[in-house]
Amino acid sequence: MSKKKKVRVELRKNREKPPRENDLTRDFAEGDGRADDAQSGERVRAKGSLSRYRTVVQTEATDGTAMPAVDEGECVRGRVLRVHGLASVVETDDGRIFRCAVRRLLKSLATDERSVVTTGDVVWIRAARGSTAPAPEPPPSDEPGQVPAVEGVIERVEPRHGVLTRASRRREHVLVANVDQLVIVMSLVEPDLKPHLIDRYLAVAQQGELKPVLCLNKADLADAVELQPLIGLYSQLGIPVFLCSARTGYGVERLREQLRGRSTVFSGQSGVGKSSLLNAIQPDLALAVKSVSEVNQKGRHTTTYSQLIKLDFGGWVVDTPGVRQMQLWDARPEEMEGYFPEFRPFVPLCGFPDCTHTHETDCAVKDAVARRYITSRRYHSYLGLFNGTAEE
Repeated sequence: MSKKKKVRVELRKNREKPPRENDLTRDFAEGDGRADDAQSGERVRAKGSLSRYRTVVQTEATDGTAMPAVDEGECVRGRVLRVHGLASVVETDDGRIFRCAVRRLLKSLATDERSVVTTGDVVWIRAARGSTAPAPEPPPSDEPGQVPAVEGVIERVEPRHGVLTRASRRREHVLVANVDQLVIVMSLVEPDLKPHLIDRYLAVAQQGELKPVLCLNKADLADAVELQPLIGLYSQLGIPVFLCSARTGYGVERLREQLRGRSTVFSGQSGVGKSSLLNAIQPDLALAVKSVSEVNQKGRHTTTYSQLIKLDFGGWVVDTPGVRQMQLWDARPEEMEGYFPEFRPFVPLCGFPDCTHTHETDCAVKDAVARRYITSRRYHSYLGLFNGTAEE
């Protein structure tokens, strides 16, 4: 642990509702006399809208983040396997499994995240007094009710690396933390392939410092010859591309070798076959799967929470729920060109140093698109990210 010190931390504001339900200003304008009866000492804003601070003992990490300090003699280190609402399932370093709540102070810290704890987090927990947890067999993947009834409290979350995150309702939604690579699972048919969504995932992977891997599933239902331009494009960008079929087993062995010894997160739309691929990679997982809707050709949400799974041949993998959209979190428009490596040779040649490559004249990037040095589809993906549209 690093050096401990007392600091003032900002907590989330609460009770943001107005102090009264009635609008006295509007009632006064309409001639309602109740405004004259308002108490002179009534607050103009809610009590909880004021800033809230608390002095706590923190441990400052090398990356600049700070969390409450813990007594390592009383707490146990572990990793979050999955999160079910207010409860988190944690496997400790000695193999025990605890069902934990989150310390109130952690939930009250002022952050932009939807939840302070996510799947893959390394945490310190304090077991409930008198509780002893054996090392049971992991419960079936989609049966959260079979979690061992062993209680504990998460006291601290260690600094993260390798995160998959997105913007959701003006908050940061961290899907998984502490992984090495992102396998972007796309289906060639049912649902149809969405190249623009691939480009968004590549930007998210670069933002979260994850190695991207593209997996094109349901290869048995498509013509591999027609896919060569797409495969060639991403291969030239240095991205491994795997053609797979969870139904026939085609390409599964190559994908298994890519996962060996690494921490990996599988992500993609609903119905592309993430859980089916994991079942093919390790059959005893028995993850639940569903077919694609025949009405709209969209996948049905089968996996409802992210879960960390240990692989028999070495490594970890996270199965995540399907996503409809993938928007970058805390990214400015002028940063978007950095997520497209094929732009880099042409950016210095633009006529303006602050060129956005959208509407300017004498733009080398737009000229490269016209000359087909940059594909028009990738440029269209750039425009979608630059303008902040939620295009898939």
